Amino acid sequence: MIDETDMRLLTALQRNAHLTAQELGEVLNLSPSQAGRRRQRLEAEGYIEGYVARLSPTHLGLSVQAFVQVQLGTHGPEQSQSFATLISTRAEIVSAWTLTGDADYLLRTYCEDLAALNRLIHEVLLPHPAVSRVQSQIVMDQLKRDAPLPT
Repeated sequence: MIDETDMRLLTALQRNAHLTAQELGEVLNLSPSQAGRRRQRLEAEGYIEGYVARLSPTHLGLSVQAFVQVQLGTHGPEQSQSFATLISTRAEIVSAWTLTGDADYLLRTYCEDLAALNRLIHEVLLPHPAVSRVQSQIVMDQLKRDAPLPT
C-alpha cells in the first residue's frame, strides 16, 4: 500500500526524475533520508519501473510519426509470437499494443521520412506470413505530449 506522501513523491518524480533526496524532502516536507528511503521502497516494490530521458524526434531526424494498425490472418500462438519477435527487433516501432476490435495490434512508429515508413510497411510488416492487413495513420500534429500517469 502507498499513502498520500508516496503519491506526491511519484507525481514529483514524473515531473522531474532528477530530483535529489534533498529536493524531494523539501517537496514532501520530509528529511532527505526519509524521502530517499521512500523512493527506494517504491522502486523496489515496482511502482517506479525506471528513469528515462525524453528525446526530441525532430532533432534526431525522425520527421514522421505514425500509428500502424495490423490485422493478422491467423491467430495461433506461433504466429503471434513470430509477429511479436518481429516488432521487437525494429527500432522504428517504439511501442506496440494488442487490441480488441478489427486490428490485432497498434504500433507507434517514428521514421525519418515517408519513404522509410513505406519500407517498414511494405518490406517488413506486410511480408510477415501472419499479417493480412496493415493500415497507417500519419500524425499531423501532437496536441498533447505523452503525459505522466494520473496519481
